[in-house]
Amino acid sequence: MKALAPVVVRRDVQFERRWLDDGSWVDVARGWLAGADAVHATVLERARWRQGKLWRYDHWVVEPRMGASASRDAAPLHPVLPELTRALRRRYQVPLDGPAVALYRNGDDGVAFHRDREMRWLDDTVVAVLTLGERRPWFLRPRANRYAHTLPNQGATHDIAPANGDLLVMGGRCQADWEHSVPRVHHPIGPRISLQWRWTSRRGRPVTGATYRAPRFFSR
Repeated sequence: MKALAPVVVRRDVQFERRWLDDGSWVDVARGWLAGADAVHATVLERARWRQGKLWRYDHWVVEPRMGASASRDAAPLHPVLPELTRALRRRYQVPLDGPAVALYRNGDDGVAFHRDREMRWLDDTVVAVLTLGERRPWFLRPRANRYAHTLPNQGATHDIAPANGDLLVMGGRCQADWEHSVPRVHHPIGPRISLQWRWTSRRGRPVTGATYRAPRFFSR
């Protein structure tokens, strides 16, 4: 029987910072988490997955992915999760919340271009995303391309395409001036789990209006 690789945050990996513009950046650390296969299998089995809903224009739609809490019965889904949070806090020197947990079951699951508007203050944020499982496209586009539906990949200018154990971190004005998506794919593919940590400095002007999870209703 093949021995499982130890589960550990690799401190020797390189963080490649890509400046998207003068105020927005994304860090990419390939293979940040060693032993990611074991974490993926444990989280997939232990999480209490649930189907969410999103508000689109004037009605609710079923979210094309699953979500879960990062803990079960007062214990983390995997023992390494608290260490991941501590490692990210040390590196970025901000009190990141999280993680949130999402599951893309197959190629039919995905998420359209969006910003993390639920944080409200988007001028100075840190959003970290760790991929467990299958490699998928992961697009970024400037907000100037948000109506570019006829362009290739709907105007995406970057595809990070994180693989199992890869970390990406968006920072600065990335949530204010850029959008990201996990597009659907049209070939057989296994599940991908996304662990997400978020922080906002709460500086600048907060976003107002409805979000995908907090609609605004108007009387007639």
